[in-house]
Amino acid sequence: MRLYGDQYQQTHDLSPTQKRVWDAVVQCRTAPLGGHAETCLQCGFERYAYNSCGNRHCPKCQSLAKAQWIADRRADLLPVPYSHAVFTLPHELNALILSNKRLLLHHLFHSASQTLLQFGAQNLGGRMSAIMVLHTWDQQLRTHFHVHCLVPAGALAFDHTQWRPTPSRFLFPVHALGTVFRGKFLVALDDTHAMGALALTQSMKALATPQGYRDLRQQLYAKPWVVYAKRPLDGPGQVLDYLGRYTHRVAIANHRLIEVGDGRVRFTYRNRRRGNRLQIVTLSAVEFIDRFLLHVLPLGFQRLRHVGFLANRSKARALPIIRELLGVSPEPPTREKKTAAEWVWQLTGTDLTQCPQCGYRPLQRTAIPRDFGHPP
Repeated sequence: MRLYGDQYQQTHDLSPTQKRVWDAVVQCRTAPLGGHAETCLQCGFERYAYNSCGNRHCPKCQSLAKAQWIADRRADLLPVPYSHAVFTLPHELNALILSNKRLLLHHLFHSASQTLLQFGAQNLGGRMSAIMVLHTWDQQLRTHFHVHCLVPAGALAFDHTQWRPTPSRFLFPVHALGTVFRGKFLVALDDTHAMGALALTQSMKALATPQGYRDLRQQLYAKPWVVYAKRPLDGPGQVLDYLGRYTHRVAIANHRLIEVGDGRVRFTYRNRRRGNRLQIVTLSAVEFIDRFLLHVLPLGFQRLRHVGFLANRSKARALPIIRELLGVSPEPPTREKKTAAEWVWQLTGTDLTQCPQCGYRPLQRTAIPRDFGHPP
């Protein structure tokens, strides 16, 4: 964005939300955001660090937030298997979603969560739950709208007297999940269209007519909707591993970027059609930026959600009951908050408070106000 932003903006207009993300990412860890200087009182070593932007779309800013979020979630883990389910919208909806992200991505969350809760009620006679994470991209940053769901493999009976597990080898039949999911989403889409609430670009004007909309619905009903569900996972370690992969990331992680120059960007991706092989794709810088900005979310839109008995209004009462039914202490583990320096030490083994030159600690820290440049 710093190198090719002027070139990009000559031919592309940014929405107000995209502009906020753009400014944050471009200024991340630079003087306009301020920062601090660190000095060793023993050997005179000095270093300077500027503040992160903290924007959720920035590929450099979410590692510590992710680590703290996962640590906080440890308190909610149950001693049961967990299943990983993915609800995916057909690509025929991509253009419509890009023009109506807030509305249609909310429908995606609601349809997927209500599908799981319905199957829990009908098949298990209880209330299920899930941690849901929105993804809008594929490995090459193209649009691919889906939610990952981490699901405790069971339900709390409606009378709170039993924990009722799902079958040991699968969550629910995926074809049945897909059929119900499709039905719920299309009912919500019908209602939204009937109210005239859909924003339609020039290429989608046919959807404003009854026949044009019927044609789209016929297309969507004619194909199976993909719901993917892995067999239950054992142990909290695997559960947290899955959480860490999908929570605090939008579009691309920084470590996948290989090279930027000569008007091109090269990055790695997993080719699912060739045995998940790691490969490299090269895009023009303008195309790369264009794909990245496709995944900017509406301001304030929640891409991490908890439903069922893990919802904020329910879990304080439900989790102790479930733990007791499972024969473990109803008291959750203590939530431990760490500073950024403590997280860096735990994750990388680097002590940010120690002088890298002579080993003296702690380094003396002095704030650098916003908009001050790097000392010469």
